[in-house]
Amino acid sequence: MPKKEKIQEMFDVIAPDYDRLNHIMSLGIDKTWRNRAIKHIPGGKVLDIACGTGDFSIAIAKKTTATVTGFDLSAGMLKIMDEKVKAEGLDGRIETLQGDCEKMPFQDNSFDCVTIGFGIRNFEHREEALKEILRVLRPGGKLIILELSIPENPVIRWFYKLYFSGITPTIGGMISGQKAAYKYLPASVIAFPPKAKWMKTMSDCGYSEVRHKAFTLGICRMYIGKKL
Repeated sequence: MPKKEKIQEMFDVIAPDYDRLNHIMSLGIDKTWRNRAIKHIPGGKVLDIACGTGDFSIAIAKKTTATVTGFDLSAGMLKIMDEKVKAEGLDGRIETLQGDCEKMPFQDNSFDCVTIGFGIRNFEHREEALKEILRVLRPGGKLIILELSIPENPVIRWFYKLYFSGITPTIGGMISGQKAAYKYLPASVIAFPPKAKWMKTMSDCGYSEVRHKAFTLGICRMYIGKKL
């Protein structure tokens, strides 16, 4: 796993092209995955970690009554997000803050829900981040994670790896000029723990009622854990 500084630098560089490439390479299905996750958000105060350019935060604000804090390591991504939030007229519902999710500037029991959309695989110390998230969650609050994954069906997995590891870096490199970044992104998905191992990690870090849901033949997975 690259150091935080390298991750931060990589996302700062690809920020201007990130949205366009993300929607092209996911064929727009990522919007559906976010909408399905939002159904589990109760409202209240939501912390969207690794918020990137703000797609998840904006969707949450539009589809729930929640107020959202977008939190990310990359200033470049947050700059794009701030522009999008303003354009959507959501300035009063969404705020952004740059920082490290392993050491957050929030008091204990601050949020009703924490979300992470397609970012947990980039965390350098995932267990430390999970414990820090648990600290800022209120009792009864939920952590909702969306993450890309490798399908279990061998035929689908073969085609998925061909597209994701072969075609994706080429498209990303052509559009952004940053082929190395788009080689890292699929590699990070392949390296992420399988569902059973990741659910055990969440449980070991203190989350209860940990559950999982696969979307689109296992290309995306949603994990939910609760703070007692």
